[in-house]
Amino acid sequence: MSHTHSVRALPSIIRNFQGERLDFTFHPGAPANDTLVVVGHGVTGNKDRPHLVALAEGLAAAGLAVLRVSFSGNGASEGAFTASTITKETADLGAVLDALAGWRIGYAGHSMGGAVGVLRASRDPRIRFLISLAGMVHTAAFAQREFGTLTPGAATMWDNPACPLSAEYMADMARIGDVLAAGRAVNVPWLLLHGTADDVVPVQDSEAIKAVAGPQAKLVTLPEGDHGFSEGNAQKMVGTVIDWIRQLPR
Repeated sequence: MSHTHSVRALPSIIRNFQGERLDFTFHPGAPANDTLVVVGHGVTGNKDRPHLVALAEGLAAAGLAVLRVSFSGNGASEGAFTASTITKETADLGAVLDALAGWRIGYAGHSMGGAVGVLRASRDPRIRFLISLAGMVHTAAFAQREFGTLTPGAATMWDNPACPLSAEYMADMARIGDVLAAGRAVNVPWLLLHGTADDVVPVQDSEAIKAVAGPQAKLVTLPEGDHGFSEGNAQKMVGTVIDWIRQLPR
């Protein structure tokens, strides 16, 4: 049974467990629809990345409410970027869920935000369905591949001066190692969507976690799709997500 709007929470401010305000944008869906999709971004990203805006607008046009969130230390959210780790962002997502009483919640995470979603959904039953967009699985390997030759505290991520590389980030990536064990524990419908030409998080990450996931997980690959779902890949991604959500059991 759908809830009425009166019991669905949508706060004006969301804070994480450190008290930092998280920036978000809400896209209303159809009034009778109680499904809300929380959208999380990747490392060095924020809620306003074009493919995430396209996803939110597409879902809203299909009648689904969406909440795009910038994790702490990213975009216009409070907090230090150097403290932005998968572990902290997984807790941030928990604080977001705390603020959304009354909704049937799905989570869609891109790249590192995909790893955040797997870790949260593996232990938080409030996430009713999960979407991983170019989701990161092998976190330690990613950190070593992209930043292993750099000096934390002195270097920046991908030469972006707004994104200093921290020892805290590198240690968290190494400690997690991978999210395969969490993937085995995800027991809700799960869409894995990955471009075959992704040169940031290889499609093999999604293939590896699909291999250990239960039968409720579905992997869709986009031929020649890149990491950021640029150009025509964004609309293919949005259409695939909408079609998949529409066939979910209630």
